[in-house]
Amino acid sequence: MIQKKVCMLGAYAVGKTSLVSRFVKSLFSDKYHTTVGVKVDKKIVAVGEEQVNLLLWDIYGEDDFQKLRTSYLRGSSGYVLAVDGTRRETLEKAVILQSRAHEMLAGVPFVLMLNKADLVEKWEVDDSAVEDLVAQGWPTFRTSAKTGEGVEEAFLALARRMAGA
Repeated sequence: MIQKKVCMLGAYAVGKTSLVSRFVKSLFSDKYHTTVGVKVDKKIVAVGEEQVNLLLWDIYGEDDFQKLRTSYLRGSSGYVLAVDGTRRETLEKAVILQSRAHEMLAGVPFVLMLNKADLVEKWEVDDSAVEDLVAQGWPTFRTSAKTGEGVEEAFLALARRMAGA
């Protein structure tokens, strides 16, 4: 079995903890809990014939007061950029975080999760901005931690990319 460290990156309150909880435990809670520091969960997934143990580092959300500690990224095999589709500024923050992560982890795979697909009627993230990122090669998934839509697919796509499958 191989082990892969995955960091969850994004602005505060985009749903990083909820995405991890949905993926690992198939659970969702409407209660918001601020992540302090980092919380690590794990899940074993199959990638072809290989078992991959994903260590999911749920890092506190970045805002103007808390900046991402790049030390959390060390040893990462991949990362998730989580965006709240109902808040356009979280996509802008994800672009900045991707640039900073790329400086430290050049060549390490990532996926973009456009979360809160269950609230698409309230989305501020427009399709053209997403299409631009897709054109740049960003693997992009519409997800909902609440309903589970796209969550498993996004994490498995990242696991396949990390395993070279």
